[in-house]
Amino acid sequence: MDPCSFVRIVIGNLALKFPERSHLSSLSFYCKFKLKGFPTQVSDVSFLPAESDAVESRIQACFSLRKVEFEKLVDKSSKFSCLKIEVYRRSRGGSSSNCGFVKSGKLLGCVVLQLDLKSVLESNGNNRGCLIQNGWVLVGGSDVKLHLNVRAEPDPRFVFQFDGEPECSPQVFQVNGNVKQPVFTCKFSFRSSGDRISRSRCSLSGRARTSISCFSSSKDDNEQPLKERKGWSITIHDLSGSPVAAASMVTPFVASPGSDRVSRSNPGAWLILRPGQNTWKPWGRLEAWRDRNDLGYKFELIPDGGVDPIPLANSSISTNTGGKFSIDITTGPTPLASPSSSFDLSSGGGSGSDLGSAAGSGSWAHLLYRGFVMSATVEGDGKCSKPEVEVGVQHVSCTEDAAAFVALAAAVDLSLDACRLFSQKLRKELREPDLA
Repeated sequence: MDPCSFVRIVIGNLALKFPERSHLSSLSFYCKFKLKGFPTQVSDVSFLPAESDAVESRIQACFSLRKVEFEKLVDKSSKFSCLKIEVYRRSRGGSSSNCGFVKSGKLLGCVVLQLDLKSVLESNGNNRGCLIQNGWVLVGGSDVKLHLNVRAEPDPRFVFQFDGEPECSPQVFQVNGNVKQPVFTCKFSFRSSGDRISRSRCSLSGRARTSISCFSSSKDDNEQPLKERKGWSITIHDLSGSPVAAASMVTPFVASPGSDRVSRSNPGAWLILRPGQNTWKPWGRLEAWRDRNDLGYKFELIPDGGVDPIPLANSSISTNTGGKFSIDITTGPTPLASPSSSFDLSSGGGSGSDLGSAAGSGSWAHLLYRGFVMSATVEGDGKCSKPEVEVGVQHVSCTEDAAAFVALAAAVDLSLDACRLFSQKLRKELREPDLA
């Protein structure tokens, strides 16, 4: 089945230039990017001496939407839509985090960029990018100049949808418009102590039942905390019944002392596993915890060869309303393709690679991967959750590639249940038989 059409509006190469001898050049600045119908995005912006034009090539913001959504935006906006970029001077002593950006700073001025969406749509219909703006513009209300590069680019993605809640062992469909095609089945289970084997490998040999034997808990077997959720596993099978990915809870979700919740200081954790030479091999690690009314999470890739884990996400999802687990690091790492696939390094940059830069990366691994695009939508407490997964086509060259992302989405969804307050009873599918 063909991938779904997506469009990305990519904003990068930002820099400020001030008049000579301006006192503002000694301060720091950030920008807010606003496009109607999308959450506001925030990024630092550097400044250049008046005589310099050495703009750093990197991406500061990106808005992604399906082609159908893009076409609706075109219809609503007649011909043009506006991208608004607000430039702020950070308050002295203000935080460099995004929260600090939003709460501390003085508006210096703004740039309103007209987007000719009909031209963009026509360009993407021909499967090519469209340059919207590249160069210096005046920041309204000041004599400061802002350099920016804005492009619209095709960003095809595979879309997968669970046919039920992960703990109910559902089918998973690939979706394209109104067409749905089954591609995987899921098997949720509890890992007993008899299944535990070496932390470094798990056997894939034998029948499918052995495929759910995964990494052992980091807790000692004699430790039995009063409040814990442990031993959950979900295995992804292709339509022939072969296991192609798995998610295994390797650190129990335990209530912190004197509390009814899993804390940030002691999160539960999953390993996302892929098959390789009759063994399970770790591909990624997901940590999750309860932070008031949010599910906090951290995800990192685990490359082969002893390379340090590569952090890709550290954010949160509302436990009440649900939300989207999302990674879109155009200039950062992207997962390794499977050993059996043909991975063209030059194509790994994704849709924004011409704007990207690996500058500042702390590991050589960052130079090998870039353009990670993946998201998974989950529902909040008390709602039937059928996760939907989007994966950039550059990451999927075989069945195992896609299955790893599906397993990650299942782990995110199950983490919402694992992090429920321990005063709340889990649904029967998530309780071990002797505790049901």
